[in-house]
Amino acid sequence: MTDLPASRRTTAPAVSAAKGGDTPLVMVTAYDAPSARAVDAAGVDMILVGDSVAMVVLGYEDTLQVTTADMAHHVGAVARARPGALIVADLPWMSYHLGPDDAVRNAAALVRAGASAVKLEGGRKRLTAVGAILDAEIPVMGHLGLTPQSFHVLGGFRVQGRDLDAARAIVDDADALAEAGCFAIVLECVPDAVARLVTDSVAVPTIGIGAGRHCDGQVLVFHDLLGLGAGKPPKFVRQYADLGRIATEAVAAFAADVRSGAFPSDSETYHAPEGLSDALG
Repeated sequence: MTDLPASRRTTAPAVSAAKGGDTPLVMVTAYDAPSARAVDAAGVDMILVGDSVAMVVLGYEDTLQVTTADMAHHVGAVARARPGALIVADLPWMSYHLGPDDAVRNAAALVRAGASAVKLEGGRKRLTAVGAILDAEIPVMGHLGLTPQSFHVLGGFRVQGRDLDAARAIVDDADALAEAGCFAIVLECVPDAVARLVTDSVAVPTIGIGAGRHCDGQVLVFHDLLGLGAGKPPKFVRQYADLGRIATEAVAAFAADVRSGAFPSDSETYHAPEGLSDALG
């Protein structure tokens, strides 16, 4: 846990105030009550109910398939775990692109479901949406670099900011988001030098994912760090457990016990009171 207060629920202002602290911020995704309980018990500062739910839970190829209703469903499940960590919810694709009224309406739906802040992707072109949501008294987290909702325009899931103009654009967008009032900014898949420049330039925390160690905090996807994902994880993922293998082995052991007659055992069986079997016979 960082230097944030442990005696009460973490808030967006507390996260913002942790900028430049001695201990980096920690954010992990969660999509349901069990995962929320696990990451909150581990002492994370923020829980991100990410639109990555589309890929790691629902089996889609990208994040574009989830709706605000889908996100609200998962936010509610996380909120019912009553975590002390700040719950940040992703605004999904096309939930904030059509105008400020739409952005506020969808952000409010996620807050009503249990989020305390929302996250959206993009820089200066999203300032109208950011401002409208902030005017509705909802904290906003920005997201720059690799923005998965824009992967068609970006040409796929690839590192951003590799050339001078692209790097300057990320720094410029970060400055704009911070000045607009975002309480933190996620930097995804950018060179560490770019992330460091952004971190040094803005007065709010940067949360890195594939952005090197110079950010004010780090975030990983729950399923990636626990080995529950499909396929080879990205370069920036450190896998801390192989729960996918453990789960498969556990289910295989159960299946073997059922087929051999070893499950259920006598101690795992409810027995009828004396005389009931004779009466039934």
